[in-house]
Amino acid sequence: MDAIACDCLTRRFGEFTAVDCVSLQVAPGQFYGFLGPNGAGKSTTIKMLTGLLAPTSGTVRLLGETLRPDAYALKGRIGVLPEGMALFERLTAAEYLRFVAGMYGLDRDVTATRTRELLEFMQLDTTPGRLIADFSHGMKKKVALAAAVIHGPKLLFLDEPFEGVDAVAAGTLKTMLQGMIQRGATIFLTSHVLEIVERLCSHVAIIAKGKIVAHGSLEDLRSGAGTHIGGSNGDSQRTLEDIFLSHVGSEPGAASAELSWL
Repeated sequence: MDAIACDCLTRRFGEFTAVDCVSLQVAPGQFYGFLGPNGAGKSTTIKMLTGLLAPTSGTVRLLGETLRPDAYALKGRIGVLPEGMALFERLTAAEYLRFVAGMYGLDRDVTATRTRELLEFMQLDTTPGRLIADFSHGMKKKVALAAAVIHGPKLLFLDEPFEGVDAVAAGTLKTMLQGMIQRGATIFLTSHVLEIVERLCSHVAIIAKGKIVAHGSLEDLRSGAGTHIGGSNGDSQRTLEDIFLSHVGSEPGAASAELSWL
């Protein structure tokens, strides 16, 4: 049973096709990286995989169950850090986490324990009366991630979790995510920080212009397997950045373009 299985997932906005027949299988326990340049369709794909956006066509199965609008029990087993975070910023961090825990049906004692532990772990417990609206971007990101994991999800979707987060906080988040993988959870991650993806993820898919152009384990991608386009020579020393740029590099002629005033 795959943790994520989508078949020919497609999303159109009028005449524009943002995601074009994406098919993926993610095994349980994998830390899966989903990469692509800006506008490639990453966030749109995550929104469809989590039920935040209805696909134009295609199917999604999560944890062995078909994702439907009324699949509330299934949705209670997943966590999502969405693009934009969507926080209720007139609450304190503790109030917001208690609200989210209540939405997932956690009892009061469990909610209190997990809220306290998450605030301590994320180093958000020093100003308990401060509203989220007054937090920095990085602090808001940590609140959003805490809310995504407070119910102990078996499947976690993360859209740019390290954006705007300082190095100390990033180290804390990586420790938490690796611990979740060790306990059997599955994580689906998008990030532009390729070094972090290479360090954390065992498998990667690359999307460009709405289509998957490569996917597989890092070892397979380095060897040239799992690619949908030619010209990928196997090299065990290739970095993820090398692999990424070989598939979604600059348009022809862009490298030689210049700005007249620079």
